[in-house]
Amino acid sequence: MNKIDCPITNSLKLIGGKWKIAITYNLRKGPIRFGELKKVLAPITQQMLTKQLREMERDQLVIRKVYEVVPPKVEYSLTEFGLSLGPILDSWCKWGTDNQDVMQNIFDNR
Repeated sequence: MNKIDCPITNSLKLIGGKWKIAITYNLRKGPIRFGELKKVLAPITQQMLTKQLREMERDQLVIRKVYEVVPPKVEYSLTEFGLSLGPILDSWCKWGTDNQDVMQNIFDNR
């Protein structure tokens, strides 16, 4: 069993990486089909999106719902645990909006 360490370190073990935060952000408003999510997250590859969603399902952040129709339909949505990230994402978006000029200046000078 893993020891509980720093809360930031532990949360990043679940949502860290290039895509998981963006996936979580896009699932906040309700279920989304795989193809729609892939389109919104372009240039993510199908393989990477599948990998990230599987990890998020394993970590109880996402629910995968398969509909028994032809062609197959799969939707993803956030669990209650995943939805609990909402206030953090709201704060992060506000910070990004409030500091957009500063960040653009940093990016322009790289």
